[in-house]
Amino acid sequence: MKIQIKKLKENAVIPTRGSAYAAGYDLYACLDAAIEIPAGKTVKVGTGLSVAVPEGYFGAVFARSGLAAKEGLRPANCVGVCDSDYRGEYIVALHNDSAVTRTVTPGERIAQLVIMPFLSVEFEEAKALSETERGAGGFGSTGV
Repeated sequence: MKIQIKKLKENAVIPTRGSAYAAGYDLYACLDAAIEIPAGKTVKVGTGLSVAVPEGYFGAVFARSGLAAKEGLRPANCVGVCDSDYRGEYIVALHNDSAVTRTVTPGERIAQLVIMPFLSVEFEEAKALSETERGAGGFGSTGV
């Protein structure tokens, strides 16, 4: 599948994969200078890119496991959803879960983009739903 991507800024970096079988494409910080993210705070970091995701798909923005585990930085909304009709800049709201200020440098890999299909559905209100063995059992009801 080919997906059109537009550089909105000259120093933007086209997403790359770490290996031939990686599902995620690394997104890079498009910054003029390093920025700091204080402990427990969130800062929006632009990628300088706009992406034309095909209809029937969306761009899912996930944390990079190394950045999250080593630096405590992750997308604030945990998983970003970029709809196929969105043509603005992809921006990652990075949250610092660590106890110290973290620095993000220009060109640093800040998240990963996975292109995923989705099902378009229509919701239909019902007076009752079918019965299941689990029923209304919520958090921890299946033994965990």
